[in-house]
Amino acid sequence: MEDIEDLLAGGVGGATPGFRLPLNSVGVNPKRNTSKRSLPKQKDEVADSNRDSLAPPSMKIPGTQTIYIKTFGCSHNQSDSEYMAGQLTAFGYGLTEVPEDADLWLINTCTVKSPSQSAMSTLITRGRSGKKPLVIAGCVPQGSRDLKELEGVSVVGVQQIDRVVEIVEETLKGHEVRLLNRKTLPALDLPKVRRNNFIEILPINVGCLGACTYCKTKHARGHLGSYTVESLVERVRTVISEGVKEIWLSSEDTGAYGRDIGVNLPILLNAIVKELPSDQSTMLRIGMTNPPFILEHLKEIAAVLRHPCVYTFLHVPVQSGSDAVLTAMNREYTSGEFRTVVDTLTELVPGMQIATDIICGFPGETDEDFSQTVGLIKDYKFAQVHISQFYPRPGTPAAKMKKVQSKIVKQRSRELTCVFEAFAPYTGMEGKEERIWITEIATDGVHLVGHTKGYIQVLVSGPESMLGTSAIARITSVGRWSVFGEVIETLTSTNIKTQIREETKPPCTSDVSTCETCNCSAESCGEGKSGEACNVSGDITRQDEKTQGKSKTKEEEKQGVVSHWGFVDKALVCGVFISSLTILVLMISIASKVLLRHQ
Repeated sequence: MEDIEDLLAGGVGGATPGFRLPLNSVGVNPKRNTSKRSLPKQKDEVADSNRDSLAPPSMKIPGTQTIYIKTFGCSHNQSDSEYMAGQLTAFGYGLTEVPEDADLWLINTCTVKSPSQSAMSTLITRGRSGKKPLVIAGCVPQGSRDLKELEGVSVVGVQQIDRVVEIVEETLKGHEVRLLNRKTLPALDLPKVRRNNFIEILPINVGCLGACTYCKTKHARGHLGSYTVESLVERVRTVISEGVKEIWLSSEDTGAYGRDIGVNLPILLNAIVKELPSDQSTMLRIGMTNPPFILEHLKEIAAVLRHPCVYTFLHVPVQSGSDAVLTAMNREYTSGEFRTVVDTLTELVPGMQIATDIICGFPGETDEDFSQTVGLIKDYKFAQVHISQFYPRPGTPAAKMKKVQSKIVKQRSRELTCVFEAFAPYTGMEGKEERIWITEIATDGVHLVGHTKGYIQVLVSGPESMLGTSAIARITSVGRWSVFGEVIETLTSTNIKTQIREETKPPCTSDVSTCETCNCSAESCGEGKSGEACNVSGDITRQDEKTQGKSKTKEEEKQGVVSHWGFVDKALVCGVFISSLTILVLMISIASKVLLRHQ
């Protein structure tokens, strides 16, 4: 069946995003029920009060059914699912996390790797066995619309998520619907149900400018399409007002943002950070970016990463440490350029954390190529490395290349994993105090998850009421993947403002007379400590006000009092002074006249 188009009268326009089209405006492929009708049940088998609940989904009132949504893949896919959930709930549909309780399954798919697509196929088979109406969304149907698994089910493309209500309604009636044609970008202000109320996943663009030989996502998401700076800034304002505490910028390649509309990533980032609360209650996380498009903006991006409301974390996939393999992948950069990105950001951004990706066993990868990759990972000892084996994706150039033997691919993956897992990236953090932003419950169901400014995961104990707050945590122990801490202070708006004032003080010197305006006490300066004793890196410093008070001399206190005099106070003092001077002159004049008379 061909993609359905709007059939509105006059042939112009369409439905407002997220709103139902009239039933006669949606082209569908009605399914005929060829199965034998079941015998009618005895009247006493089903009570009248239960007839509606036991009726087939197609016989229920539209908008009263329950939907199960399963999402595979990246944060962009997660955001799409949240938008679809928002539109469905806005029209009365219920959501459930129990597949068996649902009247329809909505499966949002990922085409990056074979395992995720295999999981999708398994879930589709399971749904068919359970006679569940199915709607398949995401990159798989968009990039592989003729896939056998998609026969007989409804599909919705990545740029048609604003019509999910129509598709669900028609599918529940037993119709097969296909919406895959690309159009304008879905609106950012559609109804949305966040999986985590405190985290907004904000897509800044779709598609990319690359042409990697192994990537299937380009087939699905297409060429670069960026949202305007104004629309993204407006969305940021909205989600902050809704209580969001973390904003994740999501994209297939964040670094390429805006090149299709005449702007760039630094312009967007600077516009967004202006909207973030000064008390650092809402943090920004910049999404994955490939090296080519940030090389020319490294200093500007580093400046944004140093901003108090931006996590000093960036995901920069390298995929291989071998230039020969990178060329075969058509990645458009060298390992040396990747090193430049890492070195520059590490130098310019205190506490910078970088995550990267590696593909083991790409076609043509030799032992020497692999050793160069291992050397790169050893040189930087990244805290996060996502290691995957090469999976040929149908329709990509790499699928036609001569493959490395499977056993060699697995061996290299195991070897690199062992190298990576031997690192201890968080050694030395124990005993330190860090500000963390708490937004999630850990998978163990016991701890809360907070992140430092470097986006290091800190597990702490505390009530769920702490979600969405910021706190000072003392690190008690470190693990391979995260650290554990104890909350020693929950930050409120009052003490956050105090923290910010302290952080904005200039570095101190060994001159005791200047210590009242810096981050060190006079005693510290008196001991000859230099500016390195100050907190100039942006970490939170709490000081004893009484100690600072004792360090001030009487003269300094007098100067402090004078500095607070207003205009009226100064005018009164001047008046008193002039009056006294006038009286003195008059007295001298009178005294002079008396003396002259006696002479």
